[in-house]
Amino acid sequence: MVISVGDFNPELPERLIEIGKRIGEEDVIRSFTRCYQCGTCTGGCPSGRITAYRTRKLIRAAIFGQEDYIKSEDLWKCTTCYTCYERCPRDVKITEIIKAMRNLAFQMGYAALAHRKTALYVYLTGHAVPVNDKIKEIRKKLGLSEVPPTTYKYPEVLEHIRGIMEDTGFCENAGINPKTKKLEDLKKVKL
Repeated sequence: MVISVGDFNPELPERLIEIGKRIGEEDVIRSFTRCYQCGTCTGGCPSGRITAYRTRKLIRAAIFGQEDYIKSEDLWKCTTCYTCYERCPRDVKITEIIKAMRNLAFQMGYAALAHRKTALYVYLTGHAVPVNDKIKEIRKKLGLSEVPPTTYKYPEVLEHIRGIMEDTGFCENAGINPKTKKLEDLKKVKL
């Protein structure tokens, strides 16, 4: 693949590093600069075996500031299994970089629909995974209360969770309309 100067957005790598600074992981995120594109990450990736997902391309996008990968569904195919992270001969912290890229994509208004649906479920219930009758039955067999000590047991906490999601801009970034409690189209933002 040929990368032209017009494809390079120098702000993208800097924004990733800035995310690293905010979470106290600047050196971890900056590790993408050590990548020499050997492909070990892609060769060991479980997602890459069943999809067109190529980890190496995402890291190249971080290096060269290719904004199209921030918009790509590929960014959301990583399962965060850390196989690439453990195998990288240059100690590039690939999984953490992908998570930072996801954060940046989310801030820019790009997110996979499945992740947005999960975010909506958290907004509606306080949980990403529902506690249904089957879960309650399993909990009971394990000697636990049927309902975990979360928003299911303390529903008044749900309003606080919603407030945090709204006040931090999470709802806006995920396309959650607090009034209708439904997903809306995302507003895409340029760097």
